[in-house]
Amino acid sequence: MSSIRDEVTSIMETLGVSAELYQGGTLSVRTPVTGEIVASVRVTSAEEASAAIGRAATAFRTWRLVPGPRRGELVRLLGNVLRENKDLLGRLVSLEVGKIPSEGLGEVQEMIDICDFAVGLSRQLCGQVIQSERPEHRLMEQWHPLGVVGIISAFNFPVAVWSWNAALALICGDSIVWKPSEKTPLTALATIALFKKAIAEFGEVPEGLSELIIGEAEIGKLLSEDERVPVVSATGSTRMGRAVAEVVARRFGRSILELGGNNASIVAPSADLEMTLRAVAFGAMGTAGQRCTTLRRLIVHSSVYDQLIPRLRQVYAAIQIGNPLEEGSLVGPLVDGAAFTAMQSSLEAARKAGGTVHGGERVLVNGEESFYVRPALVEMPSQMGPVLEETFAPILYVLKYETPAEAIALQNNVAQGLSSSLFSNDLREVEVYLSAAGSDCGIANVNIGTSGAEIGGAFGGEKETGGGRESGSDAWKGYMRRQTNTINYGLSLPLAQGVKFDVGS
Repeated sequence: MSSIRDEVTSIMETLGVSAELYQGGTLSVRTPVTGEIVASVRVTSAEEASAAIGRAATAFRTWRLVPGPRRGELVRLLGNVLRENKDLLGRLVSLEVGKIPSEGLGEVQEMIDICDFAVGLSRQLCGQVIQSERPEHRLMEQWHPLGVVGIISAFNFPVAVWSWNAALALICGDSIVWKPSEKTPLTALATIALFKKAIAEFGEVPEGLSELIIGEAEIGKLLSEDERVPVVSATGSTRMGRAVAEVVARRFGRSILELGGNNASIVAPSADLEMTLRAVAFGAMGTAGQRCTTLRRLIVHSSVYDQLIPRLRQVYAAIQIGNPLEEGSLVGPLVDGAAFTAMQSSLEAARKAGGTVHGGERVLVNGEESFYVRPALVEMPSQMGPVLEETFAPILYVLKYETPAEAIALQNNVAQGLSSSLFSNDLREVEVYLSAAGSDCGIANVNIGTSGAEIGGAFGGEKETGGGRESGSDAWKGYMRRQTNTINYGLSLPLAQGVKFDVGS
């Protein structure tokens, strides 16, 4: 048994995950760190998945009647359990996904943060009172629990995305059914085990409040098709999101989609280049380029291009690539061989389109079964070919521009619309960038990179990114149904818009 397999087993046992769930199953789990199999997880059959959805639907009918602040108490306890087990769960994220330790721990901290946010929100699910045009009438809105929330998450943030959805859904009065990526079922099993610890401290909850179904695309399709699931929140590729959206829309369900991102940063003549360099390095190379908010296009003004790009090339050449579990490594592995192949195909297409590629080669770290690469910096003559697509790998395409309008047009002229940023100290340029004529993305930053969104803001984007919003602000409304109420407390019956319909008495 390998040392990583031993460590995975130890963590799972400590967190209270039954061995029968991750040993002897048919779904092999490989760690990107070495490429070796570290567990064999039991998958969920179609019949079991349907039964799980049924339990969740039954649980909803009870949970929706629990007062919001009481529901928030369960989420508060979950946050406490996560605090107590942050190191173990963060380590498991690093082992299963290949993240450096600070990123694994940061993901669990994100879970803790959304729990804190949701606890306060559990007392703030506010409607509004609206002025009625009719005398002695009250017009108002209120929000009610919606039902079962299906959660489909991706491998790159295997637990944080669940928490964004689960914490909000639970305080809103919904039950949840989670289908994690087939590449990262271990962290899902561990998270549910920790949630059960919170339930044990909370007291009785309806059976089926939180269900986990594990498998490949077929199980996700079953969840999307089931009419007992009024909302499906799906995070992943645009291809996956399109399939989910079509299935859910056919039954008039609701989708919350957080999909691909071909994110860009604009570097203006007035930019602080030292700060820009640091932000670009993390944004483009962090998590080995496997974030939906990874910086993929750098649009640099011609007047500062020759100051910034040679220095950036030096950073790319010197960045420490290696086992993410070892101190000093900043760039860990790609998730698997398919990701490596896709990266190499995109780089070859860039060369054919006239691009100059710096880096991108494979780096042997832990043998042939793992896939480490040097991040690639690609200077392109124009925005074309692979630059228009999202490759989930550390590739940064660099383009020149001359005018602010040209830069914004380049940034917006892709199918995705997730995250964007501008490095500038020109107030007028900043305001234009953040105006309706500026960035068309769901996230638009100034003097920071495209990654690192905080819990307090709604997360998501436009166009092929899907239009959904998760996490902060008023994203909670996606997990509830709005109801408009009119109350007549008078003795007459005036009609709206001055309509007269008197049938006598």
